[in-house]
Amino acid sequence: MDFYSFFAAIENSAIGTFVRETLNALPIINVFHVVGLSLVFGTIFMVDMRLIGLQSVSRPVSRVAQDLLKWTWVGFALAAVTGLLMFAANATTFYVNLQFQLKMVALVFAGLNMVVFELITARNMAHWDNERRTPPAARFAGFASISLWVLIIVLGRWIGYTKGFNFSAPPAGDLDLDNLFGAISLVQTAVG
Repeated sequence: MDFYSFFAAIENSAIGTFVRETLNALPIINVFHVVGLSLVFGTIFMVDMRLIGLQSVSRPVSRVAQDLLKWTWVGFALAAVTGLLMFAANATTFYVNLQFQLKMVALVFAGLNMVVFELITARNMAHWDNERRTPPAARFAGFASISLWVLIIVLGRWIGYTKGFNFSAPPAGDLDLDNLFGAISLVQTAVG
């Protein structure tokens, strides 16, 4: 099966073309992707810190998870939709990008870590829910989750410096860089 032609079809789809050729679409989508990822990492980090026993130790693990994981899923949905839109705009380049491939592998391992925790470790949570020190399997899940999400973020940023572009940037529109740089220069002069 020729995967390259499959990804080329995604890239040449109406959505891929729209995102790629619309002025400011990619930067705006990227902002929402970062917001979604920040929400995912911020909330999952707090749950993981509770699992490790370094944060919110006076609260039951189940309560911390109940309060935060709904926001994790909101952030994940936002990051997934925006990530798919960015992928569609340049699918053939992402397809061969090593950092993107590693990010997807890390994402799969983060998902597996969550599934193992939910199906095995959390089955007897009632026994250790209120304990300051959680069982080793729960602490491992917390460490693994933080490590994998940090790796996902690093690889995500790394993609931006390695993927290159296989398309021309859309016309600049009304953006006047001479006036922008002049305004920045005036602010710098005024500030000192």
